[in-house]
Amino acid sequence: MSQNIPRRDFIKNTGLAGLSVGLSVNTIKAFAPEQMTKVRLGMIGVGLRGQSHLEMLLGRKDVEVVAMADPDERSLASARQLVAKSGKKAAVEYGKGNTDYKNLLKRTDIDAVLIASPWEWHIIQAIDAMNVGKIPGVEVCGAIKLQDCWDVVNTSEKTKVPAMIMENVCYRRDVMAVLNMVRLGMFGELLHLQGGYEHDLRGVKFNDGITPYNSGVEFGPKAFSEARWRTQHSVDRNGELYPTHGLGPVAVMIDSNRGNRMSKLSSVSTKSRGLHRYIINHPKGGPNHPNAKVKFKLGDIVTTQIQTTNGETIVLTHDTSSPRPYNLGFRVQGTNGIWQDNHAGEPNAGLIYFEDKSKPHTWENTKSYMDQYDHPIWKRFDKEAAGAGGEGGMDFFVENAFIECIKRKTEFPLDVYDLATLYSITPLSEKSIIEGGQVQNIPDFTRGKWQTRKPIFCTGHNDY
Repeated sequence: MSQNIPRRDFIKNTGLAGLSVGLSVNTIKAFAPEQMTKVRLGMIGVGLRGQSHLEMLLGRKDVEVVAMADPDERSLASARQLVAKSGKKAAVEYGKGNTDYKNLLKRTDIDAVLIASPWEWHIIQAIDAMNVGKIPGVEVCGAIKLQDCWDVVNTSEKTKVPAMIMENVCYRRDVMAVLNMVRLGMFGELLHLQGGYEHDLRGVKFNDGITPYNSGVEFGPKAFSEARWRTQHSVDRNGELYPTHGLGPVAVMIDSNRGNRMSKLSSVSTKSRGLHRYIINHPKGGPNHPNAKVKFKLGDIVTTQIQTTNGETIVLTHDTSSPRPYNLGFRVQGTNGIWQDNHAGEPNAGLIYFEDKSKPHTWENTKSYMDQYDHPIWKRFDKEAAGAGGEGGMDFFVENAFIECIKRKTEFPLDVYDLATLYSITPLSEKSIIEGGQVQNIPDFTRGKWQTRKPIFCTGHNDY
């Protein structure tokens, strides 16, 4: 859904509620007891990210894209072309305003929905889907408010409908190799981890649609794609607005919500300079452009420190308004070694050091380790991932897990509790910054079940 949607509109149109009961693999099986051979899917949001998912899903024989909803006709038209190009049956379209997706959810021929709409709609649409028995796969962002996180958990537990957060970076090849090394004990006991979203998005936040990026200084109704809605968050909010790409992979490594959990955080931010500077220096902008008068709340760099119950620390960085190459800034440090990612996932670009293997005080190139400890799931699906495309193969894995878990009635590797925990970082960081960096408690969305839940992410339990 590539358009600016005021918060008051979706609050008015949707009620959020839920009561708590247990959610387990047994309740998931009870929800749909017989194994499926094909998943009938609805797409909610077919902007650029939604189209990326759509194109890959259309290539699967076990997926039927039944319907798609988006209030933006330009997005629907592009998605329509993808369906036609695939040779599949045309999807029924719902484009009559922001809430027409609810009519899609009324259909009886849909099993699940993939939600790739603007951030402020994710939780609302996931809750609406679960309330009518549709399984949601939810794209990544951060929550608008903390209560949203409780609402999605409560609804999932009440309805017995599972949800999956579609965090693709958890499946990045080098990240998975490092996860493999972590589980083999090569780093020793984990102590400290880092990640972030360090990505120059100024051209995405100001886009007039003439070219994909760096094409203007417009946002809101005059702009194109994400600039129609994403930039407004930078005007209104100051916090860790996009936590899951940097946090999701390291959360898996520390067994978050499965024997460990993130318990506290504190956040600080720099001043806001980058977006204003971009506008006044852009050929289509200048100091007299109307948008040069906009005051942006979002600090150029937001730093969040996280504590865990098992004694690890995590540093998370949000940096989307500065001139810089892309890098998620991963670091995994244990009692016996350290890995640092210094590029966008290239296996031979990182640095690694093991006390029991490396030359003392000397970094090693990661390439040989990445080859030797390539995760078994990547070895198994190498050709499929490469052929599917989608952000270096990551999208293949996250979509494959979503579809196969639905078909086989098994637990999602990244479930509703992970969704709530990762999403909660955003409103908690905003509150911490407002309070001068004060420590905030991260809720236990599992209500104590994290102490007995076992790690399942790519452990052989659901490696499809």
